[in-house]
Formats: sequence, C-alpha cells, structure tokens
Amino acid sequence: WSSLTKKATLELAIYLLIFLIQISLFFVCQVLSSPVELLISQTLCWVHDDLDKVDFSSYLLKVCGREEVLQNKHSLGSHEYVQNCRKWENEITLQLLSHSTMRRDLARTVSYSVILSYGTQYKTVDRLVQTVKNMCCALDEVETQAITEAVKRLRHSVNLPRTRSPMVRSSYILHTHTHTHTHASSFIPLLSFICLSKTNIYEKYFLVCSLTHNGKNLFKPVQSKRVGTYKSFFYHIKWDELINFPIAVAVLPLESILSLALFGVLNQNASGSPDSNKQRKAPELLGKVSMPLFDFRRVLARGTRLLCLWTSAQGAAAAASSAGIFLLILCKQHLDISPPPPPPPPPSSFVPRLKRADHQLLWDHRLHCRRDHPSSLPKVLASAPSWDWASMAHIHSLLHHWPTLPPVTALELLDSKFADTEVRSVAVSWIEKSSDDQLADYLPQSALKYFECHLKNALVMFLLSRAQGNINIAHYLYWLLKDAVQDSTWGQRYERVLGVLLCLCGARLRAELEKQTHLVTLLGAVAERVRQAGGSTRQVALQEGLENIQNFFQRNSCRLPLSPSLVACSFFNSNAVPLKLALVNADPLGEEINVMFKVGDDLRQDMLALQMIRIMDRIWLQEGLDLRIVNFKCISTGKDKGMVELVPSSDTLRKIQVEYGVTGSFKDKPLAEWLRKYNPAEDEYEKASENFIYSCAGCCVATYVLGICDRHNDNIMLRSTGHMFHIDFGKFLGHAQMFGSFKRDRAPFVLTSDMAYVINGGERPTSRFQLFVDLCCQAYNLIRKNSGLFLNLLSLMMSSGLPELTGSQDLKYVFDALQPHNTDAEATIFFTRLIESSLGSVATKFNFFIHNLAQLRFSGLPANDEPILSFSPKTYTLKQEGRIVHASIFSFQKRYNPDKHYIYVVRLLREGQNEPQFVFRTFDEFQELHNKLTILFPLWKLPSFPSKMVLGRSQIKEVAAKRKLELNNYVHNLMRSSTEVTQCDLIYTFFHPIARDDKTEGVDPPLSPTSGRVEGEVKLSISYRNSTLFIMVMHIRDLVSEDGTDPNPYVKTYLLPDPHKTSKRKTKISRKTRNPTFNEMLVYSGYSKETLGLRELQLSVLSAESLRENYFLGGITLRLKDFDLSNETVKWYKLTAVPYF
Repeated sequence: WSSLTKKATLELAIYLLIFLIQISLFFVCQVLSSPVELLISQTLCWVHDDLDKVDFSSYLLKVCGREEVLQNKHSLGSHEYVQNCRKWENEITLQLLSHSTMRRDLARTVSYSVILSYGTQYKTVDRLVQTVKNMCCALDEVETQAITEAVKRLRHSVNLPRTRSPMVRSSYILHTHTHTHTHASSFIPLLSFICLSKTNIYEKYFLVCSLTHNGKNLFKPVQSKRVGTYKSFFYHIKWDELINFPIAVAVLPLESILSLALFGVLNQNASGSPDSNKQRKAPELLGKVSMPLFDFRRVLARGTRLLCLWTSAQGAAAAASSAGIFLLILCKQHLDISPPPPPPPPPSSFVPRLKRADHQLLWDHRLHCRRDHPSSLPKVLASAPSWDWASMAHIHSLLHHWPTLPPVTALELLDSKFADTEVRSVAVSWIEKSSDDQLADYLPQSALKYFECHLKNALVMFLLSRAQGNINIAHYLYWLLKDAVQDSTWGQRYERVLGVLLCLCGARLRAELEKQTHLVTLLGAVAERVRQAGGSTRQVALQEGLENIQNFFQRNSCRLPLSPSLVACSFFNSNAVPLKLALVNADPLGEEINVMFKVGDDLRQDMLALQMIRIMDRIWLQEGLDLRIVNFKCISTGKDKGMVELVPSSDTLRKIQVEYGVTGSFKDKPLAEWLRKYNPAEDEYEKASENFIYSCAGCCVATYVLGICDRHNDNIMLRSTGHMFHIDFGKFLGHAQMFGSFKRDRAPFVLTSDMAYVINGGERPTSRFQLFVDLCCQAYNLIRKNSGLFLNLLSLMMSSGLPELTGSQDLKYVFDALQPHNTDAEATIFFTRLIESSLGSVATKFNFFIHNLAQLRFSGLPANDEPILSFSPKTYTLKQEGRIVHASIFSFQKRYNPDKHYIYVVRLLREGQNEPQFVFRTFDEFQELHNKLTILFPLWKLPSFPSKMVLGRSQIKEVAAKRKLELNNYVHNLMRSSTEVTQCDLIYTFFHPIARDDKTEGVDPPLSPTSGRVEGEVKLSISYRNSTLFIMVMHIRDLVSEDGTDPNPYVKTYLLPDPHKTSKRKTKISRKTRNPTFNEMLVYSGYSKETLGLRELQLSVLSAESLRENYFLGGITLRLKDFDLSNETVKWYKLTAVPYF
C-alpha cells in the first residue's frame, strides 16, 4: 500500500466522538505512513492536560456505524474504511474509545467438552438384534457379510428363529483386504466381494485397480476377472482374487492412492434392456472409490476395509435408484476414505506443452532456476522425473533450500498435481507469512482446495489457527465452508472442518453465526416465496414474509454475512424482486445498510469475479494507479442464494437512458446530463467526469481480461459521483450469452458513444480521451505483468464446481486476453485496437435497445422518489417558488460547452417580485417538458410544440432565431392553459433556476486558427532492440488546420538522409479530430546503433483530403544520436513548421 496515491500529504476532516461529545478535529498528516496511534495521541493531547497519567495504548479508534476498529500500529491509509472515504470524498467519522468500553460479545470463552457415555445394557438377544438392525438402517440400510454371519451365529447359539435382513438399496459396498506380499515386496489388495441391490441389467462385473500419485499412474491399471452375482440375503459379487502390483513398497510415495472402479457388462438378453437388439455396448462405469495407502502416521494400510463407492450418474441411472452416498468404514486401524480423486487437469492448451526433453532440461537447470527464477518452483517440481522414495530426499532438500516464495505464488503448490505432504507443508509455511488482509483476498483458493490425503494437515491447521486469531477470517471461512458442504464429492470433509471451526471459535461467535444462519433461512424463504408468486400477489407475499423477519429483529440484532462489522437491528422497507432490504444500523452513528438477497442465482461466480477485480485494484494501487474501482461485497450463503451489498447513490445505465425514451441508448448525452444534474457546479462536474474516465478505464480492462459477458445496460451502474461499475457476473471467461446462433456480446468490452461523450467532454475527441486510452493500456500492462497470478488463482478454482470454470479451455480465454508473450508496446497497440473496435460497435447499443424493450413498463411519470426532469435533481412547487405571472423567450445565446449549441433565455416575472428573473433552457429541454406534460395531462388540450426536424444544420443562427419565435409562442399559450397545468410541479420545476443560470460559461467561441499556423504536440515512444528501431506514435493533441475545421491527421516518418525515400513509414488516418490517438508501431529493421547515430528521424503530421492535396499540420526532426537507445524514451514533442521532406 506504499503507492496508493501520489499525494502523500492530505488534510483530513476527521469527526471524532470523545466521551459522547461530537468534536470536529482537522489533521494534516501523512496519510500513507502516519500510524493510527499518532492520531490517538494528538486527540488525547487536546482532551487531557496531564498526559503523564494517560496510557495511549489503552485507547482505540472505532469506525462510526460499524463494529470495526482501526489497528493502532498500522498506517491510517492501510484501512479499507479510510480508502473508501477518500474514494467517495466522504467525511471520516471515528469514535475514541478505551479498551474497557469495547464490545466483547464475540470473544471466545472457556468452553467445555461434552462427553457422551453410553451405559445402556441390552439384556436380551432380541433387543440386541433389533439394535443392530436399527444401526444398519441408519447406515443407508447396508448390512455387511460380517454382520450377517454374526447374527446368524448368535441366533443359532440361542436357537432363535431367523428373520430376513434389511434390503440394501443400490449402493455399492466394496470389501477389501490389503497386505504386503512377503516375498516380492509388492502391494497386493485382496478383492473379496461387493453387495448391491437386485438388478438384471448387468450379467458380469469387474474392477479396475490403479495406483496413482500426483494424478499419474504409478503402474498400468490392473483389471480383475469378470464375475456374476450370487444371492444370500441380498446380492453379492465375489472375486476372492489377488491383484498384484509389481512395485516394491519401499519405493511407493507416502501419498500414493489406491483407486478402484467398478464396471458392469450389460446383459444383452434382459427383456427390459433398451439395447437388447442393438450392438453390444461397452462396459458401464458404476462407481469409484479411492483410499490412501499410508495413513496420517505414515503406516501402510493393512487389514479389512469397508468402502462405499461413489456411484456415477450412469451407474445410478442403470440401477434405477437414487442411492445416497455415504462414508462407510470398517477398519482395525485409522483410515480416511476419500472420494475418487479429481482427474488430473488436462494438458493446458493455453500454454505450449513441454515435451519430455523440456521437462528434463528444466530439471537439469533447477539450481539456476533457484538462483535466478525462484517463482519457477512449481514448474521445476512438476518436471521432477520421479517421486519415488529414493528421489524424495533430493526433492525435499531442493525444496528446503529454495528461496521463500510470495504467498500468492505458493498457492500453486496446493494444486492436486502436488500430492507430497512435505511440499504442501512448505507451501503452507510460506502462505503463513501473509497478513490477514492478504489471506482474506485469497481465502477461497486456500479454503476450497482440498486435495489432502488426510483430514489433519498443515493447510487445515493453518486456516483454523488464523480463524482463532481474527474474527473476520473466522466469519468468512464459516460462510465459505457453509456453502462448500453442498459439494457432492468433498462436502463431507468440508463439513468436518466446519464442525471443528465452530468448536474452536467460542460459544459467543458460534451463537452469532447461528443467528446469521437463521436470518439467511428467513430471507431465503421470503425471497423464494416472492419469486414464485404472481405479479399482483408479490407484495402480499412480501409483507407476510417480512413479518417473520421483523419478529426476528425484535428479539435481537444480527451481524450480516457480508461482514461481521455490519450490525442490523431492524429494517425500513423492501422491494419485492429481487429482495432488497434497507436495514437499520444498530450503531446510532451509522447510516442505513442496503443489501439485496438473491435466490435462484449461483453467486459463487460473482464472488470469484469480484475477488479478481479487487486483486486487480490492489495491483493498480500498489503501482500508484488509482482507477477509482468500486468494490462491493457479495457472499454465497447456500445453493443458489446469497447476499449482495448495494452501492448507494447509483443507478443502472438503462434507468438513466430511458429517461430519454426507449431509444435513449442510441443518444450521446444521457450520461453526461445525468452527471451534471447531480453535480451542477462546474468543479463538481469536472471531478465526476474525472472519476468516470478512470473508473471506465478500469472496467474496460477488468471485464475484458475476465471475459465478462452478458453485458447490457441493466448490469452496468453509474454512481452520482461519476464512478462506473459492473454487477451480475453470471457469464464470464468468454461464455457469451447467445441470441439464436449469434453472440449477444459482439464487442470486446462495453464502451459506447455516450460514455465517450463524458470522457471527451463533448462530441469531438479531445486529449481527455487520450488520457483514457493511456490509463487503459497502463492498467492492462500492469495486469499482464501478473498474468501468472490470475491464471494460478483461476486454475485453483477449477474443481470448485463453477459451471463456467471447468477446464483448460476456460483458462485459455484469460491467457489469450492477457497476451503474456507480447511486449508492453505490442500490448498497448493491441488494446488500443480493442478500444477502437468497442467504440465502433453498433451491436452494444442495439443490445441495450433490445434490453430496454424487454424491460419496458408503461408507468407514466417517474415515481415520487425520482426526479421528474432529467436536468433537475429535485421537484419544486408553486408554494416554494412563487406564482409565475409572465414568461417569455427573451433572447438566445451561442454556447460552446461541451459543443456548439444555442440556448434560449427565458424571462420570468413572479408575483411580489419587481425584478424579472432569467433562466437558460435548451430546445431539447423544452421538448422534454412538453412530452411529460402530455403524459401527465392526457385529456387536456396543450399547445402544439415546434417541430424538431430541420433541413440541413440545426445549430446555426437562422434556426435558433426561428425557434425563438416558435418557443415564445408555445410558452405564451402554455401559461394561458388551465390552472391544473400552469400550477403543476412540472412547470415550476422546469423554471426553477439551476447552476447554469448563474453563469455564462461557454459563451465565447473558440479561437479560429490562422492560415499557416502550426500548433500541437506529438507523444512518441522510441526504443531499440535486436538491431531494430521501434517508433511508437501514441497521441497528438491540439492540432490546428488551415480553415478551422477538424483535420484528418496521419503521421509519416523518414530516416534522413534518404535520397531514395525507402525509409518512409505511415500510420493509419484518424478522421475528423484535432486530438488523434494512433498507438501504432513504425519499425526500422537492420540498423546498428552506429548507423542510427548518423541519422535523423523526421516526423510529419498531415491531413488527408479527398478533394484536394493533403496539407501539412506540423512536424519534428530528432537526432537519434541524442537518444540513449538502450532505454525506452517516452516523451511529448512540440510540433513545428520544419521543412517537409
């Protein structure tokens, strides 16, 4: 965080509550480096006279409205709350408290273990047999052969009648014996039997046994003989077969996995078989199971094991039963039975596959990699020729002598391809060096990576240890595990870790988490009920459901799943679909908390996308680039449900655009005018425009790199402060929404003309757009430098069950988007072309328009809480303003901000006022007034409005003069209408003075250039490598032309002397602009540094004309001997009237 901003010193307006008395204190401090304890000491100096009796360390600063305190030893700027206050330009409100007054309701207390003793004695055999049967029923009605034989012997011994054993559902139970062959030292499992329910689909069964490590077979899989079934109390498959793996136990890795797969051969004569008259089909996979060969004590598995097969979808369907999948163990010593290990990740097609020789080369140069490229450790370990016992000492020695890796890089060693316990333990030791804030950023990749052989391992112990020391970590880990227990493969393991977490966190935090879970259950029930209800019954269903939530809050306050620092005690109101709640903050100094509870959507993908954007923002901030990214919280609280934080003072682009009609998405001014409405002062609007430029650049880069699709104007939002951000990430990694056979997302990212209008400050391209392009390219290159980080984090989530992140083809999109093999200059050119492509795409606007039609509601004027005119943020009435006696169009003026246009001066005379009042309104604003009056008074006869259609140019003096007369006639007739019309709020809101009415900015026309004058600057990047000179033409700004019109500039270069003109290079032509962006590379190959030292670079800027000769706009001549060609030079050069070659 050392480079959060270039401004290290900032005057902070910090409002402190000291002993319940609100005091405003102003501090000038180094925001980035000043510790919180300095702020505390300065405050206490102001309060206390005798500082010798004050213990500074016993005081804390609490955030008003949150159960959150600043850390005394940390810098002020390192806290997320302070960063957000600076981003939104909000006041920093803190409360000075002593340690003794802090709430400690979540602190852990001494807890006692509950020991259950079973002292019930069974006195009769009948009761004993019945109890055994009950136990079998509790275990999915499974009865093992040993139980059957024991019951049989018991009944025989007391001469009791026999009864039938419970039927077994279609679970597959594998009974195995394992032992070591004493002569050959080979590992041999003895396959005994499988019990299953009756089925006549298959006539034969066989098992495929394999030994694996790091996802690779240690030996060729071995297949058992094919056998049929026999019937006892239920059906059995019996092999009594020894499977021999000719591998010495001494060379087996400690993490070796024995995997068993059951196959069934279809019965071709079965009358019910759908394939009886068809060609014989291949055997079907019915189930899998795996077990580690060595337990957590490193002891070889021996004795009898009872395993439960995880049935495949195909096998379960064939068995015509929906059997549950349970962990069934019968063992003489500890053994953790695992689901089938995930298949090894397919060879990544997004990176060139290393051949065997390449792996060998990498392994041979491992010491060089350790010295010069420490981050290559995962690739070096993946290239190890063997992981057998003889090789482990050398691998571990290399590992322990390797330089410490950053925690994020070490995460890659937790992937399934690294099964070795020591490797994973070392990786965890490196991850332990991360701060709690860093760990929170990467917690999904840490907590949801469960490829450990045993339940007790370094990763779980580390996470539980951090959770004990930090409530935020414990809270976040709880909800991650709560969501992950639904995983069909690893859910039971996550459930055990969750149970341990709840035991360790303490009774108070456990009770708080139970309250949150209950609240989530209530919200989920309400949201689902409302979603299922019809349109007219939704409000009824909502009100009935909210009664339960109100009852919940009447009993207690509750922290929210989004953050343990947010405490709610009630709610104000709610919208139906989706369920949006305005919650009452339990802290009276805090603001209301706005959240949305969603059902029917998998929010895990949203969580991942927001995590990637948050990490991007951190990277940019660390490099001194603040793109004003809006980070909001999102948490999945169960299957297809979760909670999302709502960003205040923001609207969707659709809501902004439809104020201008259903075709508002095709217009250029809606966003700019919406921002000006909420930022009427010129300095406020400039700040909002700046926020828009920076945040829009961040959105473009982030959504392109992550392949965020299904972008329409209802999931892009704009804050009144100018910050743009995206929501709803249901489609990412290039999985575009389809419209028939066409992709809805045709552009690389969303960049429309109304966005460009805000960026440029008008219709014409300006140097502000060049700033936007530079920000995009800089941000893109910073993310490219961390390509490995994002590919690693995404690959670690491939087994998490996200529908659009399942294989290497999904990662390939990100790899291709990042262009990791390109230079920064090539990437800059690449992204500039993407900007041009996105801005020129009509498909995005058409997509917005289609979405407007789909969401169209005939609701008349906006609701009461919305502005009734696009350029006025509030509604005004006759009582507030005073009755208008007379109104007329006094004159018109020409304005040039943001573009040339005419504005009409309205003269108003109000009752009781002697002096007239003047307001300025455009023709479009008069038309908006008329359109909304027509909606509001459909039965009244209103005066006709002048036609907007004009032949030829509309912004000329003759048209303005004609419209002045027409508008004056319209206003005259309007003010003579009925009192319902003339005294309505719409009229008085229209004539209420706004900020522009007090200023005369933009009245003076821009200066026209004189013939032959040369002005402007060109930005170049000059570099040299591999006997090649690279000239990147980046931007030109402030060009002037002969006749004052916008030129069509392009750049031409020569290396002089050049008598034959062989060194001519040209850029493309940029149309109708004085501030073109090129970002094109002009290349001169085959030149030595000595040769270039004798040359001059001549650059000329010309305007391409179709009806006359191209004309000269300016140029520069640079002596290449003045440049240090070993380093890149990026600089602006002033254009002059140099002789044109």
